[in-house]
Amino acid sequence: MTAPTPPDSPLLRADGTARDLDSRILVELATRIKAWGRELGLSAVAITDTDLGEHETHLLNWLDDGRHGEMSWMERHGTHRSRPADLVPGTLRVISVRLDYFPPDAADAHANLRDPDRAYVSRYSLGRDYHKVLRKRLQQLATRIEEAIGPFGYRAFTDSAPVLEKALAEKAGLGWIGKHSNLISPTAGSWFFLGELFTDLPLPIDKPVVDSYCGSCRACIDACPTGAIVSDRQVDARRCISYHTIELDGPIPEEFRHAMGNRIYGCDDCQLVCPFDKFTSEGDPSFSPRHALDTATLIALFSWNDKQFLRRFEGSAIRRIGHERWLRNIAIALGNASTTRETLNALESRSDDRSAVVRDAVDWALNQHDPLGLS
Repeated sequence: MTAPTPPDSPLLRADGTARDLDSRILVELATRIKAWGRELGLSAVAITDTDLGEHETHLLNWLDDGRHGEMSWMERHGTHRSRPADLVPGTLRVISVRLDYFPPDAADAHANLRDPDRAYVSRYSLGRDYHKVLRKRLQQLATRIEEAIGPFGYRAFTDSAPVLEKALAEKAGLGWIGKHSNLISPTAGSWFFLGELFTDLPLPIDKPVVDSYCGSCRACIDACPTGAIVSDRQVDARRCISYHTIELDGPIPEEFRHAMGNRIYGCDDCQLVCPFDKFTSEGDPSFSPRHALDTATLIALFSWNDKQFLRRFEGSAIRRIGHERWLRNIAIALGNASTTRETLNALESRSDDRSAVVRDAVDWALNQHDPLGLS
């Protein structure tokens, strides 16, 4: 960490109090904010204003079409999501940040997906909970700014409030929203988290990426196991494996169970095939795999009891889905696994589970296996 801004800085008076922030000083402050962000381990920092009118129309149309599924909270917050100054009064600018997460030391994702007896966990959740990691760094960035100019108004977010993170990042110039609805950087792919500092500082803004570079590419659309990418930048959550394995309460619709394969938490298929992900940078070490989640077998993970689940996922984003959904997801994956005595024994061990949702998934899974075909 660097030392606080010295007294002879143009940002402070000789007595250490903040100077009036004229345009020249604001330009210098914006430059320093980006440098401080890099020093704190953030992959990129950019600044934008709060006008998201075009994105608001896209959001409202998506909600009107019911493509948010059972995520009622997305509809409940209404236009607060697309109007930062309504969410945090006084907001003039949004400092948008990127933090790369692809774990270079993880087992090969494609090989994992091809092995029906191994569990596939989305790359973003193999390590520490990104909410905690990124919020801490955003707070550190805010502290750096405060040391330089004195108290100012701000609030930090990372996937933790009704915020159109991708829209803000796109407008700030961190990339463009691809056909799979994820943000793509032309130099870093799409394996990264986003976070924001809403602030009342009238900082100069950055230019957005003018064009989408997706062109006629359909790789992500064609790769989606359930056809959830229904059109350009339109994902129907009701068909999405990430939605089913993370957000959906209750049974997963049978029409999607075979397509889930061995995906027990999230789905990365649309990103794994994106041509721009050849530019992916090495992710932050905070997100290296824990508990061998990148190589674990379905049977091993299915054996965890409630206490083991809570203890091993302390500090992990996976913890929030709860043990019931965890078992539900793995049971369905076991229905798609190899027909072996070990697979059948694992499923039968939870055939009388106290959860009706888990029992339903186990019953379905057992019916996918012919005991006469044991290998």
